[in-house]
Amino acid sequence: MKKLFMMLALAGVSVAGMAQTSETPELKYSVATNSFWSNWFISADVAYGAFYSNEEDGKGYSKSPFKDFRRNLGASVAIGKWFTPGIGLRTKVNGIWGRNVISEDASTNAFKYWNAQEQVLFNLSNLFCGYKESRVWNIIPYAGTGLMRNCTENEYAHVYSAGLLNTWKLSKHLAVNLDLSFNISDDDISNAASTTHNDYATTIGNADRYFTAEVGLTYNLGKATWNKTPDVDALKALSQSQIDALNAQLADEEAENARLKKMIADHKCPEAKTITVKEVTAAPVSVFFNLGKSKIASRKDLQNVQELANVAKDKDAKIVVTGYADSKTGSANFNQKLSQKRADTVKAELVKMGVKESNIQTVAAGGVNTLNPFSYNRRATVEIK
Repeated sequence: MKKLFMMLALAGVSVAGMAQTSETPELKYSVATNSFWSNWFISADVAYGAFYSNEEDGKGYSKSPFKDFRRNLGASVAIGKWFTPGIGLRTKVNGIWGRNVISEDASTNAFKYWNAQEQVLFNLSNLFCGYKESRVWNIIPYAGTGLMRNCTENEYAHVYSAGLLNTWKLSKHLAVNLDLSFNISDDDISNAASTTHNDYATTIGNADRYFTAEVGLTYNLGKATWNKTPDVDALKALSQSQIDALNAQLADEEAENARLKKMIADHKCPEAKTITVKEVTAAPVSVFFNLGKSKIASRKDLQNVQELANVAKDKDAKIVVTGYADSKTGSANFNQKLSQKRADTVKAELVKMGVKESNIQTVAAGGVNTLNPFSYNRRATVEIK
């Protein structure tokens, strides 16, 4: 049984990895790692339980989970954290009233218990469909293990679980949840006389087990969402048209320059020695940054900057670098300083590319809200003046 749950957990992690690596270019899988104190949650449920004991084996009792001698009500509480939009952990305790089914008389079956487990959660909605803040329904299978105590008989046992958690979002911090689970102990938790008792259960049939259906509320503590970060490949595609237009313009200007040089060489008049070649104007190129950072998110963006640097060096042209921050995060003063740092970072790269420092002007635009998705505002632009 332990091996079964280990295989389920490993399979879930593998699915998570495949879902994220196979779709990396899509922005829906690009989220920033939140701090340790973000994305915690607590939940409280009312539980309906149906119990099946190994003492009943061979006695022909009805298997219906609605029989009085099997069913009981209880409660559960849990606290957990999502480490990514698809993978989380929770510590869950449920119990109070249970049934050790040794007869069809409900009054002889009652006992009190608690069941504490650590469970791994897999949010399939986010793993397969991508993180979406506005999503209402999330499907979350899980597997776990822990310790169970029969308080009436003072008996302990290891217990394992597998289940399906469904949540429906009511607000940013509050959700309704429906939790269905199957639990099995590897010892006789009921501690009643039985000829089929084993120290460790080898099959589900000779183990104590129970099903629960729980309904309750989940409250998300603190920051309950995930920030999207710039997808470098998507941003490169966004500015590719600008790069293509620049390359086409450079090709046209080189051809024009070659034609004019030939005219000068072929012309014999002294007054035909000075020719004015029109200057190249280039569209701005963007360099993107992660939230709150002044380090360039991807060095690939500098390939686009290199094109402008080459033009500026050839023409001894002036370059303007404008830094931006997004206006939704940080104070105005912080964003002003951050946008200046981003502009200075790109200026330093231009100097490394051979552009004269005296030909580079930096501008700090502060926090803005001009581009969508919003993370695109975390950038610096490079433009020939």
